[in-house]
Parts: sequence; C-alpha cells; structure tokens
Amino acid sequence: MNTFYIIGTGPGDPELITVKGLRTMEKCATLVAPKAKVNGDSTALGIVKGLLNLDDKKVVEVCFPMHKVNNGRSSREVEAAWQEAARLILDHLKEGDVAFPTLGDPAVYSTGFYVYATLKEMAPDMEIKIIPGITAMSCCSAMGNQPLCLGGEVLAVVPATFDDDRLRAILANCDSVVLMKVHTVLPRLLGLLDELGLTKRAVCYEQCGMAGEKVHSDLRQLVGRELHYFSTIIIRK
Repeated sequence: MNTFYIIGTGPGDPELITVKGLRTMEKCATLVAPKAKVNGDSTALGIVKGLLNLDDKKVVEVCFPMHKVNNGRSSREVEAAWQEAARLILDHLKEGDVAFPTLGDPAVYSTGFYVYATLKEMAPDMEIKIIPGITAMSCCSAMGNQPLCLGGEVLAVVPATFDDDRLRAILANCDSVVLMKVHTVLPRLLGLLDELGLTKRAVCYEQCGMAGEKVHSDLRQLVGRELHYFSTIIIRK
C-alpha cells in the first residue's frame, strides 16, 4: 500500500524545508495542499514551489476554513473539510504516495494532524508518516538572536486569543512565552502586558521567514495598524 506523508515546510523560506521533506515530496505522485480561502492560494504550496518542480505531479488544493478548534471539536464546516480531504487523499493513494505540505511543523497547531485523525478513522491500517519542519517560533528566535529558553526556564507556546485570565496565568508563571495569532488581539494583549510589566520584554516578528519580514521591538508602534496574519510575539523575562 502507498504511503501518506504529512510534511512540515517551515515558516516561509524554501531553503528552510528539510532535506528529508524535500526528498519525500520529490518521490510523491500527488501533493494535497491546504489553503484558508476557497479563492486563495496555499501558502505551504507556495513555499514548496520555491524549491521543487511540480510539473510531473498532481497538485490538489483543499480549503480548510479558519474556524476555532477546541479540544478536537470544531464546526461542521471544518469537520466536513477534514473528511473531504481524507477521501481525496485515499483516492489519490491508489496511484502512488501522497504528500500533505503544511506550514511550520506538523506537531504545532497544524491542520495536518486533524487530517491524520480523520484518515485513521476511515482507514485504521493505512500508513502515515510525519516529517517535522522548522517552526515559526524557531525562525523568530534565530531572526532576533535570542533563545526561546535556557537552563531551567519554562517555555509556553499559546494562542494570543486565549481569554485574559488564562493568558495572565501563563505569563505570570512561565519564563518565556510565545504568543501566536496576535494579529487581531494586539490592543487587548498590550493592556495585559502593561499590567504585568512585560511590554518591554516583548518582541513582535511579522512574516518571519517570508518576503517582507519585520521585527518590532516597540509594540506600541503597532497600535492602529494592521498586522499580518503570520505575526508572533516572543516574551522573555
């Protein structure tokens, strides 16, 4: 039986795709790539195109609506997308190996593992392999010349969309905090950081690893402007 691969493509720079990830995609007959909008493009596929010629492969883009998923539960629309993708993957596996390129690393807030779980429900004995990728936070750390954690420090990686009480507890109890999905909640987040005296400890990385990447060491200058979806804040005490 052919194999399904979930492959991390890294944060944006095609040169940050791992050698193993690239070699695996080279041998796959089909690439099934996720995208957020029906009429949009797959960011992960765009990264792959910067390094791999896809002329001899089947390329299918599948839309996964950007809805919240809590404890594995989501809207019917999102679950329907997972099931559609799973059926499509199973169909293409009849013709050869299939790769699912996904941004960053599949283990960190990735659509890939929802597809994995759906496939395993439909075909428990199928072979699925995960190939890790470089995370956005690792890229941000390198870009800012700062570690994520050292020695006995505690690192937390969380969506900035958590409620204030939950974020406050995390920020108070961890030495380093990576906040993802900050683009829609910056004013509220800035108020919380001010309250905890952490504003000057926070650095925002916008589109790290992509064209137009920026580093913002003064979060106040970002108030009132539209941040890119791919923006991450690292706070080190």
